Amino acid sequence: MTASGGARGGLGARGGLGARRLARAALLAWYRVAWAVARVPVSRVSGQTLHDALVSGLRHADDDAALVRLLAIVARRTMPRHRTTIGGVTLRSPVIVAAGLVKGDGHADEDAALAAVRAGRDIVPGWRAVPALLGAVELGSYTRWPRPGNPGTVIWRDEPGRSTQNRVGLRNPGARAAAAFLGARAARLPRTYGLNLAVTPGLEEDAQAAAEIAEAAGLFESALRLTGHGPAWYTLNLSCPNTDDDPAAHQAESRARTLAGALVAAVPVPVWVKVGPGLPTGHYAILAETLSSVGVRAVVATNTIGRPAPDGSGREAGVGGATLRPYAAAALRELSGAVKARGLDLDLVACGGIMAREDLDVALASGAKAVMVYSALVFRGPLAPALLGA
Repeated sequence: MTASGGARGGLGARGGLGARRLARAALLAWYRVAWAVARVPVSRVSGQTLHDALVSGLRHADDDAALVRLLAIVARRTMPRHRTTIGGVTLRSPVIVAAGLVKGDGHADEDAALAAVRAGRDIVPGWRAVPALLGAVELGSYTRWPRPGNPGTVIWRDEPGRSTQNRVGLRNPGARAAAAFLGARAARLPRTYGLNLAVTPGLEEDAQAAAEIAEAAGLFESALRLTGHGPAWYTLNLSCPNTDDDPAAHQAESRARTLAGALVAAVPVPVWVKVGPGLPTGHYAILAETLSSVGVRAVVATNTIGRPAPDGSGREAGVGGATLRPYAAAALRELSGAVKARGLDLDLVACGGIMAREDLDVALASGAKAVMVYSALVFRGPLAPALLGA
C-alpha cells in the first residue's frame, strides 16, 4: 500500500511537472507571436529613443509594487529552472542579464548624486523590476566616482545585423551614491545578483586604480553586507571600449593581477573578471593563469568590441550582439583550452551574441557554465532569457 501510494505520488509529481512544461511552452508560443507583432513598430524607433523610453518605464515600474509582483509571476511561469553553480555562485538559471542594463543615472559629481538619493529619486532604474522578470542581473558598471557619460546620441541598433553599439561612456552615479541607494532598499533587492565595477578611465597608476576598486567595493559592502542582501559576486570589468580610455591596457598581465587581487582582498564573496575580445593569441591563457593565481573564480568572455561609432565622430563605440559573437566565441575557446590544459580552478561565462538556444548550447559545449545576455533583450524582447531555455 505504501509502495503503491509512493508510485502514485511519483506519477503525480511527474504529471505536475509535465503540465507546467506544457503551460510554459504555451505561454512562450503566445509571447513569440506577440513579440513578432510588436517588433514591427519597435524596429522603426531609434536605439537611443528606445533606450530612453525603457529607462523611463523601468523607473516607474520599480515604484509599482503590484507590477513587480506581476513580473515575478510571469518569470515563475516562463523562466526555466536549471540550477547552475558558476564561479562560486549558485543560480536558478544559467542565463544572467549582463551589466549595462541596470546601472543608473550619470552625475557630474558625488554631491549631486547623493543629493538625488536623499531626494528619493530612483537613480538605478530597473533595480527592482528587471530582476523580478529576468532573474539574476549584474548591476553596473560602477566606478568609484560618478560619471556623467558621453552626451548626445550614444546608443545605436543595427537591425539587419542584429547588433547593438554604444558609447555611453561608463555613465553611472558612482559607488558611494549607488551603495547608499541600494542599501536603503536592501530588503527589496533580489536574492541573487552581482555588482560590476570598473576602473575610472584615465587612471595610469596601477596602485591608484587598485585602491579605487577596493574603495568602491568597500562602499557597497558597508551599505549592503550587514543587511543580509549583499551581492553574491563582484565582477571586475577590465574592458570598456565605449570610453576614450584604452581598455587593452587594463588587461596587461601585471595590471590585471594588481586590480583583480585588490578586489579579491576587499570582498568576502567570489570575484569574476570580464575581459575584452580580440586580444593577441596566447594572452587569454596568460590572463586565465594570472587571474586564477590571485583567487578569481570566473572569467566573463567578453565585453563589447570597439568599432567606429555610426555618428561619424571617429570615436570608438562598443559593438555587441551577432557581430560580436565570433570574437567572443574565439576568446571563450582559448580560455577554455587554457583552463583545461593548466588545470585551473576557474569557471567561464560566455557573453557576446547569445541570442538563441543554439548559441547557449554552443557556449556550454565550448566550456562555459553560464551566459550573459544584453542584445538578446533588444531583438527578442523582455522574455529573451526564457526563450534561451525553451
